[in-house]
Amino acid sequence: MPFIYPTKNINLSKKTLVVPVVSTANVSQLAADLLIATLSLKRIAVFDASYFVPVVGGREDGEEGVTTPYELFGTDTSDVLVIQQRSPVLKSRKQDFVGVLLDFIKSFGFAGVLFLSGVDLSNRTDSQMLTPTYHIVPQNSPTLESSPLKDLLALPIPLYTSPVLQKPQDGVEQNAPVPFIPGGGLTRRILSSLPEDWPIPTAALLQFVLEGDNRADANLLAAVTAKVIGQDSLVKQWKQPSSWKEGLFGAPHDQTLYG
Repeated sequence: MPFIYPTKNINLSKKTLVVPVVSTANVSQLAADLLIATLSLKRIAVFDASYFVPVVGGREDGEEGVTTPYELFGTDTSDVLVIQQRSPVLKSRKQDFVGVLLDFIKSFGFAGVLFLSGVDLSNRTDSQMLTPTYHIVPQNSPTLESSPLKDLLALPIPLYTSPVLQKPQDGVEQNAPVPFIPGGGLTRRILSSLPEDWPIPTAALLQFVLEGDNRADANLLAAVTAKVIGQDSLVKQWKQPSSWKEGLFGAPHDQTLYG
């Protein structure tokens, strides 16, 4: 069974792929929403939904069809593609999903791939309070120089180190290829699964956040992402998708409840 089902005939090779990972506060998905809306990207493919908790819904602005758990957005003229994930991967299919995702990325020959993830703010150390945004370049990634992610090397985004041990009772983690990411969902598993011959320049942006109204956090992560992938000059003002206006955090409380 194919993993991807194109809805439009667009060449995907040599483009930069942005992949949000379901994680703390859904900040990566909210940032993906902002990128899709602001860069006017359109849905060009859907993915096999059998890996995800089932979900279906209406599309933005009354567009035809239904929303599915995992979708790809882009245009012919944009060098950037953005995946949007709307439900978590099924517990029993996590490694299967990581495998097919990496196969998809490799087979289409993207110029670079950038993963986005939240990190639980309650675990942040004193030294990590200077900035909320950090990065990881997995050890099996080719160099980012001369890739669409090269600006990451010049930006003042610190290298991520884990604020806590995954299993404190076991002491220091030895030879971990990717640090533990509390609240990071499948981010660590994905980055740790890159094979030695991985050909695609790959990195991850991680942002410390707390659950709540995370629209401001999403704006920050989207802005950093745009700088890393060289799209910041195209962003005059961040555009929120219309779905954020209703239902993002539920309907307002009836004020008569408070007298």
